[in-house]
Amino acid sequence: MDLETLNQQIAEIEADVAKKVGDMQAVDALRSLDTSILGKKGTLGSLIGGIKDYPPAQKGQVGQTINAAKKRVKAIIDARHAALKQAAVSADSAGAMAHDPTLPGDRPTMGSVHPVTAVQWEVERIFERLGFTVEAGPEMESEYHNFEALNIPASHPARDMQDTFWLTNGSVLRTHTSPVQHRSMKKFGAPLRVIAPGRCFRYETIDASHENTFHQVEGLLIDKDISIANLIAMAKTLLNEVMNREVKVRVRPGFFPFVEPGIELDMNCEICDGAGCATCKRSGWIEVLPAGMVHPKVLEAGGIDTEVYTGFAFGLGLTRLAMMKYGIRDIRVLNSGDLRPIVGRERQGGAVIVSREP
Repeated sequence: MDLETLNQQIAEIEADVAKKVGDMQAVDALRSLDTSILGKKGTLGSLIGGIKDYPPAQKGQVGQTINAAKKRVKAIIDARHAALKQAAVSADSAGAMAHDPTLPGDRPTMGSVHPVTAVQWEVERIFERLGFTVEAGPEMESEYHNFEALNIPASHPARDMQDTFWLTNGSVLRTHTSPVQHRSMKKFGAPLRVIAPGRCFRYETIDASHENTFHQVEGLLIDKDISIANLIAMAKTLLNEVMNREVKVRVRPGFFPFVEPGIELDMNCEICDGAGCATCKRSGWIEVLPAGMVHPKVLEAGGIDTEVYTGFAFGLGLTRLAMMKYGIRDIRVLNSGDLRPIVGRERQGGAVIVSREP
């Protein structure tokens, strides 16, 4: 390459740099351009390696030409860098001058009480007015408390219905809050009125109304002359107070090893107003309160005299009750990360419409 061609190539590079620099608004882009032009493998930087190919008499002049071009390109880039820096300082100063420290600050989003928690607190208040105490039990339970003490021996087919998470230490993640029944009977004896809200776990297929992690409220009342009529009356009172209106319910037979007889108490689906939807599996009903009279073997395991006392027990589905109260169509929403509080709920044409903060 002769000197004339070299000068022409350098002129083209400088013109291209000037054009690109004028369009750049970011310092990082300028740094990338600096490297691509002036670096050892850059457009100008690589020309230094070609000096050896010139005649000895021209090498000095070629080197000076290339170095002078590098300085001019560097000056163009540095000038643009300084301009961007000054523009940023001016913008910060303008923002600081526009700020009024007397104005209230922006309130950060803090989330809200979880719908299940809100319903749990409400249920606790209702039962406390009815003379119940609130108890708790471990989420990692022994096989005895989760099964044996509740009339579910190892050979009982009901164990297959529980879809249990077994742990490597031989314990289980409790499949229901019912183990608190036995613990409370052992702790307090009879007569007894307790509820036990808590989280439960089952290895289930997840859909609109089933989750592998859900919340229940276990209830247990033991006294003299208790009948299933007391159970049904209590359940209706509870649902009516939580929903703030008369709730349509139905009672059907149910089987649970720890109660005899057992019932399933369903409530009218609040999502579709009984018309049938995915949440209620097109039936118009939602199971919320499996219950029954405490089985004599469970009372005996808890040290209760079955000749004197009877009682009822129930497992209120807190998660499903929260869905009905707040019109939540899919149970999976309750374990999602949506922090917006529910601010409205109304019926439109038989369907429940829920609104959240934007």
